[in-house]
Amino acid sequence: MHIPREVLQIAEDIKTMRIRGAGKIARSAAKALMIAAEKYRGPVAEFKEYMEKVSRIILNTRPTAVSLPNAVMYVMTRLRKAEGDLSDLKQVVISSAKEFIDKSLEAVKKIAEYGAKMINDGDVIITHCHSTAAVSIIIEAHKQGKRVKVYSDETRPKFQGRITSTQLAEAGVDVTLVPDSAMRLMVRKADKVIVGADAIASNGALVNKIGTSQLALAAHEAGVVFLVAAETYKFSPTTFIGELVKIELREPTEIVSKEWLEANPGIRILNPSFDVTPPEYISAIITELGVIPPHAAVLILTESFGWALQEYAMKGIEESEE
Repeated sequence: MHIPREVLQIAEDIKTMRIRGAGKIARSAAKALMIAAEKYRGPVAEFKEYMEKVSRIILNTRPTAVSLPNAVMYVMTRLRKAEGDLSDLKQVVISSAKEFIDKSLEAVKKIAEYGAKMINDGDVIITHCHSTAAVSIIIEAHKQGKRVKVYSDETRPKFQGRITSTQLAEAGVDVTLVPDSAMRLMVRKADKVIVGADAIASNGALVNKIGTSQLALAAHEAGVVFLVAAETYKFSPTTFIGELVKIELREPTEIVSKEWLEANPGIRILNPSFDVTPPEYISAIITELGVIPPHAAVLILTESFGWALQEYAMKGIEESEE
C-alpha cells in the first residue's frame, strides 16, 4: 500500500522533533490521517487496513506524548465503527481529524482564559520547556494588563525554553532566559510556576519534559504554586487500566557530538526526554473544562475518554494474551 510522501514527512518530523510540543504533535497526527484518507486511491475493501497501517507509522514516532495516540484513537475509533462506500469512509476520517484539530485549538483558548484568572498583577512566573497552552495563559494575562515577569529556563538539551522566551518577548512580556541549573535559585523569587504537559496519568501525576519534576520539587520546597496547563486529550486513558507512560530515551548526539562519542568509547550517554512529577507537588491542572485538582484526573478520563476506555482495555487484554 502506497503511503503519501506528505504523511511520511509528518511522521519523520514528529520523530526528529521538527514538530514538537504535545498539542502540535497531536494536531499533526490528525492532519497526517486526513491527508492519507484524501489521497487514497485503492479499493474500498482495503481502506481500513490502509488507514491502520498509516496509524501505526504515526504511533511509532514518539512513545511518551500521549496526545499523539489520543489523536489517532479519536479518528480511528470512528473509522472502525463506520460503514459505507469509499467516499463515506474517507469523509469519516477527514471530518473526525478536522474536528479533533478544531477542538485542540479551541482548548488552548479556553485554557488561556481560565489560567489568566489565576495570575495576579505583579506576579513573577517560572516556565519550563515550551507549551503552547502555558504560553497562552501568560500572554492572555499580559493582554489583560497584568504586569508579569517571567523566568524561562533553556530546557536542555533541545533548548525549547528559547522558543518560549521568543514568543513571550514578541508578545511584549518581560522575560528572562536562564540556565536549567539556576531554577532552584530562581523559584525562590517566583509567585507561580506554569508548565505544560505531555501526559497526565489517572492519579494526577504529570509526565513532562525532563527537569519538570526537579522544578516541581523546588517549588514545593519554596511553597510556590505549581500549575499545569493541559488539554484533556493529554490525559492518558491507558493509565486508567494500569499501564505506565513509557519514558522516551533519545539519541546521545542530542547531548554530545558524534566526534565526542567516538573519542570517549568508555562513556555511555543516557538521554531521557521526560520525567514524572507526583500529584502532591501539583497545585492545580488548568484544562479547557476548568481548573481541577490533580486527583480529579480520573474524572476527566471517565468523562472525556469513556468512548475509548473499553477499546484501550480490550487492546491491553489482547496484547497480554499474545
